[in-house]
Parts: sequence; C-alpha cells; structure tokens
Amino acid sequence: MAPVGETLNFNVGVLGHIDSGKTSLAKALSTTASTAAFDKNPQSRERGITLDLGFSSFTVPLPEHLSRTGYRKLQFTLVDCPGHASLIRTIIGVIQTKSLCSPQHMELMLLLFFPLPNQLQLWVETCPPLLMLLKSQAYLPRRDPSGPFLMAVDHCFSIRGQGTVMTGTILSGSVSLNDNVEIPALKVTKKVKSMQMFHQPVSSAMQGDRLGICVTQFDPKLLERGLVCTPDSLTTIHAAIVSVKKIPYFKGSLHTKAKFHITLGHETVMGRVMFFSLPPPHLSDSESAEHFDYGKEYLYQDSYVTKDSDKGEGPQGEELIPGQQWALLEFEKPVTCPKLCLVIGSKLDTDIHSNTCRLAFHGVLLEGAEDKNYSETFLPKIKVFKMKHKEGQVERVNDDYSVIGRSLFKKETNIQLFVGLKVKLSTGEDGVIEGSFGQSGKFKVRIPNGLKPETKQVLGGSSKKKTKGSKGDTESAKEEESRADVPPVQIILAFKRYVFDSQKKMIQT
Repeated sequence: MAPVGETLNFNVGVLGHIDSGKTSLAKALSTTASTAAFDKNPQSRERGITLDLGFSSFTVPLPEHLSRTGYRKLQFTLVDCPGHASLIRTIIGVIQTKSLCSPQHMELMLLLFFPLPNQLQLWVETCPPLLMLLKSQAYLPRRDPSGPFLMAVDHCFSIRGQGTVMTGTILSGSVSLNDNVEIPALKVTKKVKSMQMFHQPVSSAMQGDRLGICVTQFDPKLLERGLVCTPDSLTTIHAAIVSVKKIPYFKGSLHTKAKFHITLGHETVMGRVMFFSLPPPHLSDSESAEHFDYGKEYLYQDSYVTKDSDKGEGPQGEELIPGQQWALLEFEKPVTCPKLCLVIGSKLDTDIHSNTCRLAFHGVLLEGAEDKNYSETFLPKIKVFKMKHKEGQVERVNDDYSVIGRSLFKKETNIQLFVGLKVKLSTGEDGVIEGSFGQSGKFKVRIPNGLKPETKQVLGGSSKKKTKGSKGDTESAKEEESRADVPPVQIILAFKRYVFDSQKKMIQT
C-alpha cells in the first residue's frame, strides 16, 4: 500500500437484495479486510446473511483522468450492506455516513436498492471489467480538511494492551495524533493515542477517509454506533426545521401531525411532523434548501403537497404547488447531530412483506432547538400561520353606514376581542366590527363607504312604512315575498393566526 498521502480513498456502497451476492462480490474484489468484513460476525455465518456493515478495500493504479491530482494510487473502500428489509436502519446508517450526498444520490440509492435481481452469479473473470468500470467512474471528491472534525463511528472494540478502537468514516474536518475528541452522546472527551487506515499507521486523516482511532480508558460496550467530533462542535436538539422532499416511491401521503421514524446523525428516533411552505403569491418562489429565513411568513399545510394532492388553483388556473416545502420535526427524545446533515423520514413499522417503499421523505437539517423548553423559546420564532374564515349574516340595516349582524359569534364570545377587525359583505362592501349589539351575540358593523342602493333594497332598508289597510299593503307583501327568495347577505371575517402564538392574536393585512 502506498503512503496515505499518496493514496486517494474512494468510498463505494455495495447495496442489493438479500442473497444477491454482495458479500461475495466485495470479497472477490478486496485485498484488505477491515471491520466486520465478509460476514465475520458468527451470527452472520450461521444464518447465511449479512447482519452488519462490512468494510474492505483494494488498491489500483491511478487512472489517467486522475493523473494530475497529486496522488499515485487509488484505493476503493467497499461498504457491504445488509440486504434484509428488517435491517434497513443499517442501510440508512450507510447513507448517513455520506452526509454530502444530494437528494439525487438518495433517489439513485433507492433505485439501486429495490429492483436488483434475486441472485448475482459471480465469476472471477467478471472482476477485471468491473474494476475498469470503477476506475473510469472514480473522481476527486471535494474534501476539506478545515473546520470541526466529525466522524461517523460504525464499530467499537477493544484491543488488549492498546485501548479501545473506534472505526468509522470522517464526515468533515480532520484529526491528528494527540487531538482531543468528544463522544457527544456520552459527554466524554478522549485523547487520540494512535490511528490506522486499513492496518497502516497514520498521523492524520481528513474528510472522506476510513479511519480507526485508538483511545484509552474507554469501555467499548458504551458505544456501538455514534458520532465522534471536535469537543463542543455538535449540538443536542429536541426539534428541528428541515427542507423536505417526498421520496417518489413512497405510496402513502405525508400528513401533518403524523409520526415517522426520523434518521439523522447516527440515530433513528420517532418524531412528529408539521409541513409548511411560502404563501401565495410566493408559493413557487425558489428558496435555498440550505437556509431558513425566520423573517418570512409561512403557510401551514395539512399535508405535504404534490402534483397528485388535492390543492387549489391560482387566479390563472395554474396548480398551486410550492417550490419548496419545509417540515418541523419534534422528537420523542433528543438527538445529537451536525447542522445541514441529511434527514430521512421512514415508516419502518410497515410490514416488510408488503413490497412497498418504507422511506417517505428526505431533507436537510436547517435549524435545531437545543432548549428543552423549545415550545416557548424556539417555536414562536417560526411564523407559520393558518387562515381562519368565519361567516355570519346581516340581520338588518341600522342606517346607511351600518348594519346589525348575527351568527358570527356565540352568545358567550367576548366580541371586544374582534372590535376593529375588517369584514366584507357578500354584496361587496367593506366593513369594520364596531362592537356588540345586545347580549345575544349580535354585533354592529360600520360600512365606511356606505351601503349600495341594491344592498339596501335586498335588506329592505329603503322600504317605507305603510299604514294598515293602505294601498301599499299588497305591494309591500310582494316585496317581502321577493326578498324571501333572495339569499341572505353574508358577513365574512377572514384573518390569520400564527400557529405558535400563545396569545392567539388575529392578524389582518
């Protein structure tokens, strides 16, 4: 093996259906076995299936198209994944270790995971063409050694006389000998005693590298999987705002208040979801999927909106599909994770024999709530609103500039809370609620520009009183009869209310 500084490491996930030959393929290609490689677990051998992530590698000459990168050799790290549906959490763990993968990569992985043939016939002579293909597809990833160190640990074990070894993939930053690293889930900080890459001692490693870190005085039973990082660089959150995209192969609907298995960082927890988007006319605005603006207002959604959803239409008849949708996730237990990490929502309790995709949505973590009392300190900053709509009726005309209304409020309603709010009559006039009228829930509405003549005619406000037995009795009876056929004039009160406003204020613009 070439010195580490001269070797480009390229990670490749081996995904497929159970018994499709993934482990055999990895074994045929690899020259160096690492953690849990080739079903090393006794239970894996006994049951004949892969139960854990297996890591192995092989090194090839650097292909021509990478000759100017400064490296001399190309090392492929193969990640052999379980294929059984009940072990999907492990598969998601692999996806998580590639935190820089885009939604397109995620969808590609889904395409690869489900339709592979049941059995892969493997012969040694098929390996050279496959090696050529892998070499041709390799590229120089964007890897940055700066910033806080973060590694996704997938195995932890002890070596007598040495200490405890944590193996994993570096997601960001770099690490060197004698650095202090934190295990945030345990609130423990340890010094790096030694490091290896595929049995080769190294003094430093950076983003994208597969690494084993040895520390002392740490019980490996305390950590099976998790994150290791620069001290105090990660946060533990109780809720989060994420940009969200539905996975097209998930056939169910995504409803607000529903519970999903949420995978982020290296954990999977239950979480309740609430969807929202920008309101019209900004519905189709293109928003950054890696930034959330607290200064904007957002429209509450009963569910995630797709082209197949029951949605409204714009003034020109166009479908109202949001350009970007977000979700508020509230976790049943706190989670430690980096910002901008990949988030996956799943229905892992779905019957594994139902032949349906259980991964429901994916996105990027944008903001997190560290405070346990986030409902008081974090949620009120999110300006998500619901549109409220109430209707009453005009009972009678008070004068040319006011009417008396009913059926908008209950008898016990404190109408003073609604004084000053704007209303609109179904006949087109704008009005303002002035106050209550009597004790039965009736109210007075001022019409600043006055009632239209036709409105007064409909309401009977312009009719003159007739003396009993006069000639107008017959005409009045006819007018009353004709007015009875006219629908009542509606009083429409529309306002918005912020979902997380504890005072439940009514807002009008």
